[in-house]
Amino acid sequence: MPAFKTLDDLNHIAGKRVLVRVDLNVPVSEGRVTDATRIERVASTIRELSDKGAKVILLAHFGRPKGQPVGDMSLSLIASAVEDVLDRAVFFATDCIGAPAEDAIARMNNGDILLLENTRFHKGEEKNEADFTAALARNGDIYVNDAFSAAHRAHASTEGLAHHLPAYAGRTMQAELEALEKGLGNPSRPVVAIVGGAKVSTKIDLLMNLVKKVDALVIGGGMANTFLAAQGIDVGKSLCEHDLADTARKIMAEAEGAGCSIILPVDGVVAREFKAGAANETVAIDVIPSDAMVLDVGPRSVEKVNDWITKAQTLVWNGPLGAFEIEPFDAATVSAARHAAERTRSGQLVSVAGGGDTVSALHHAGVAEDFTYISTAGGAFLEWMEGKELPGVAVLSK
Repeated sequence: MPAFKTLDDLNHIAGKRVLVRVDLNVPVSEGRVTDATRIERVASTIRELSDKGAKVILLAHFGRPKGQPVGDMSLSLIASAVEDVLDRAVFFATDCIGAPAEDAIARMNNGDILLLENTRFHKGEEKNEADFTAALARNGDIYVNDAFSAAHRAHASTEGLAHHLPAYAGRTMQAELEALEKGLGNPSRPVVAIVGGAKVSTKIDLLMNLVKKVDALVIGGGMANTFLAAQGIDVGKSLCEHDLADTARKIMAEAEGAGCSIILPVDGVVAREFKAGAANETVAIDVIPSDAMVLDVGPRSVEKVNDWITKAQTLVWNGPLGAFEIEPFDAATVSAARHAAERTRSGQLVSVAGGGDTVSALHHAGVAEDFTYISTAGGAFLEWMEGKELPGVAVLSK
């Protein structure tokens, strides 16, 4: 992993203006934040800088206002939730550049925290425009990026600022990068990846990258049906991308060439309708009834997956094994998640998971706290798993 500076490299920052890029893109309903996880994740960086006497100036986006002010995408809606999480005062400026920002910053005392208005209210943010970036940079002496979840975007506040000011990774960014390094960068072997979800089409780059990096790749969810169909198995009415049969065969050939075992279901839980408690049966994968669909992998398949988790020293997980949102089709995901959690708790496994459905599935299984690291970063986590360079990370190491 390229070297990058962290808050440990920051000395004598009392009185310094520190621009901190955070992810405050949190869900809001009727004016209230309904999930403060992302705020909680950046709290330690903000508190640490504030406690050292820095003037902490928060930069963030909220929603997709497309370069102009939109009332219900104002970060003023989030300020009180940030105050609640930090348990200290957070001031607010009605713009992120110009007089409103400059005046608010001029009034700051050491240790104060100021939230600037949505960076995406300016077209220059997403275009990473030089003039807009320079206007942001004038408000700070130091730049700290603590928004890994936005690191796959080369925007002014996520990438551009690092060319203007001394740049450091915040604690959340640092934790994420260290966890990812343990997951795929320089992992303890054997490494097993579990990739599930509905469609192969959204994860072709991911699968192509993983087969070169892991010892075994478990494929579950609707994706598994596409691989089974590519091998000539009739998957009935199951979700399946039949037009991607060649792609699936190519991925399997790549895996064979790289010495990576591909683990596909050997049995499945099938039903005639997609609803909670639907009548279901477990069948061998090569005798799926033509009027039924596979909604979860079966117990023999789960045993195989758990055997691989037992052998593994590192597990990377993205996507559920079945339709975990509805019972009883959550059984395989829950079983594998709990087995991975148990091995992690006993110190035998490094487990790194990410992606929206994955986080939900691990919470559903009651084991989210037990994994080594869970990334809430969505797109950035996926692009990292695909082996792509993330602009917001790359610029920190330059």
